[in-house]
Amino acid sequence: MQGKSLPRATGIEKHNDMINRARSLLKSVFGYDRFISLQEEIIENVLRKNDALVIMPTGGGKSLCYQIPALIFPGLTVVVSPLISLMKDQVDQLTTAGVAAALLNSSLSPEEYDHNVESVKRGRVKLLYLAPETLLKANIIRLLSSVNVDCFAIDEAHCISSWGHDFRPEYRQLSDLRNRFPEAVCIALTATATSRVREDIKTSLGMDTSGEFIASFNRENLYIRVIPKKDPVNQTVDFMKNFLNQSGIIYCFTRRQVDDLYAYLHRLGYSVKPYHAGLAETERHRNQEMFIRDDVQIIVATIAFGMGIDKENIRFILHYDLPQNIESYYQEIGRAGRDGLRSDCLLLFSYGDLQKIKYLINKKDDHEKRVASIHLNALLGFAETDDCRRIPLINYFGENYTREHCKMCDNCLAGKKAVQDITVASQKFLSCVKRTGEIFGANHIIDVLRGSKSQKVIKFGHQRLSTYSIGMEHSRRQWVQLSRQFISKGLLSQDAEFGGLKLTEKAWAVLKGNQTVKGRIEEDHPPVPRPELEELNHDHGLFEALRKKRKELADAAGVPPYVIFSDKALVQMAAHYPQDQTSFMLIHGVGNVKLEKYGHIFMEVIRRYCRENEIVLLQGEVPDKKVSIPTAQTNLRHIVIGEAFNSGRSVPDIMQEYKIKLDTVLNHLYRYLHENHSLKPEGLLSLSSLTEDEQKDAFNAFDRLGPEYLGPVFRELNRRVCYEDLRILRLYYLIRMNRNT
Repeated sequence: MQGKSLPRATGIEKHNDMINRARSLLKSVFGYDRFISLQEEIIENVLRKNDALVIMPTGGGKSLCYQIPALIFPGLTVVVSPLISLMKDQVDQLTTAGVAAALLNSSLSPEEYDHNVESVKRGRVKLLYLAPETLLKANIIRLLSSVNVDCFAIDEAHCISSWGHDFRPEYRQLSDLRNRFPEAVCIALTATATSRVREDIKTSLGMDTSGEFIASFNRENLYIRVIPKKDPVNQTVDFMKNFLNQSGIIYCFTRRQVDDLYAYLHRLGYSVKPYHAGLAETERHRNQEMFIRDDVQIIVATIAFGMGIDKENIRFILHYDLPQNIESYYQEIGRAGRDGLRSDCLLLFSYGDLQKIKYLINKKDDHEKRVASIHLNALLGFAETDDCRRIPLINYFGENYTREHCKMCDNCLAGKKAVQDITVASQKFLSCVKRTGEIFGANHIIDVLRGSKSQKVIKFGHQRLSTYSIGMEHSRRQWVQLSRQFISKGLLSQDAEFGGLKLTEKAWAVLKGNQTVKGRIEEDHPPVPRPELEELNHDHGLFEALRKKRKELADAAGVPPYVIFSDKALVQMAAHYPQDQTSFMLIHGVGNVKLEKYGHIFMEVIRRYCRENEIVLLQGEVPDKKVSIPTAQTNLRHIVIGEAFNSGRSVPDIMQEYKIKLDTVLNHLYRYLHENHSLKPEGLLSLSSLTEDEQKDAFNAFDRLGPEYLGPVFRELNRRVCYEDLRILRLYYLIRMNRNT
């Protein structure tokens, strides 16, 4: 079905007016200063009544692409969503922001259901959320036929395609809507779709190919790491020590593994709940709600958990077992860091897990088995790569990711690993691919190289090829690893349907001896320092006070805390102490409704905190509106402390005069230095309780790991040096470093 344009009578002026309204709604309703990625182009396209396929990563702002047009269109926007919990979260967030949104599903009481139906009939609803199976019911079709439907937004649209990782037959039937409601524009959205899946979606929905919008799949705030699974329980506990009192999801392969790991973590005192299909529906729902509302910090779950989660402050994802495909992995790690703040993703990799997945794949029919095997091989290529992990991950979805160092994965942080010349192995493999006709997958090529007498090798006469049995020096597992390296290095391309390998132009240079190939035969994952994403320097005490107030308000309203304000918003409040409406409106996610509903409450928390901690603010100064994160400096105490120290006052004298602790003095001096003021180093080392040799060890650790974050240095020194000493030494280190530059 071709995209539709607005009638000419509306004119360019009316269209421009709609775009201006979209920009105004972005701030007044949703509290954002500007559109990101492709949002404005997509919204403009939808407002013109042109169909759109939107591929945008989780947390990339897909929802705004139909929510803003819904507020501009005169009629109703119907949102198709697969899970009840996801609908409820979005409706909660919209109604909190003052938007007329409703849902119709089995979670409602008969009275609530009838009330929402009546609201739709009377035109009081702008966005109506429905599951696909609900939408296709005769009574719902009659309801929608009685009102003006301007837009259908189909979320998780990859469920339409049998080539996707989460095919749902009921999604296929959505094509009937295009015939029943020909005047309604259609926007299909998903975070994961290969080129084949995208074509399948457009064909199924009859969409115009001109309306395809693909944002970058790169989530820069996610730190991606893969390590061999050796002692998974202890590896899990060690990993979680980095995330005290923070939210995370642990994905397991089986229900039993979920129950066992949950029980163990619960005994250790972690705030944790299980989630899998074997639990009663009421228990699953209760556990998920507790997680969403920050009553529980950690969920241990099977892959059944996650699609319906719109929680913004998930700080870690741990894959205890190997996912079944790269699309599932990408979607699951996409649950983390939706607020844009640093989040960690760890995969425990085991070849034993691989065999479990292959066992399940072999139970499928031929077509499904082929598709699942290709998807699994792509995931293994990602897990075994020596290069930046984002290269195979993002390139899988058709995006050409060319940066060699992302600085946010274990491979990039580990630096160049020891590699060897694998040119001869690559020539053998590539030559065998060519001599067998460039139609077979890696397993058959390896059989030929290793002299297998399998029925398939004999059937095609490949035992007579010159490449037969020339690869006996490597084991099958080593050849499998090598083959994935050849694909990841661009020497081979793989057919999306049958898995056959073909030589690329790059391969011919290798075969002719004009290019060498470097790689590894054995897997090696040395430990690497955990990176830190630079975040806004903020007052952690105030952040906790704001978080406590947010939880109190959320519980009273019966909504998740992030519906009130995101962690990102609280971090900005704790960095800039906004105490009037003008400065509070510049905080991320603060629109008119939230300002009126919550502004005075949070500003009072900030004022009280400032009074209790003697924080002095400049009168009338507000953050610069031209930047996305406010940068105004509102706290003057660090200037006073810094100048007093430079004038010769000792730290104990400053503590006594201002009645503050050593830690507070150090924080003020660190901030003073961070703002490019100079400080004298004299008198600092006398505050430390460490010996000269211990101080030297700490300085060496700062040289290796950098002085920005103390956690890695603390662990490097085997937790022997307390944080107070580390703050003293870091300050001294930075002062001396600044003087030497």
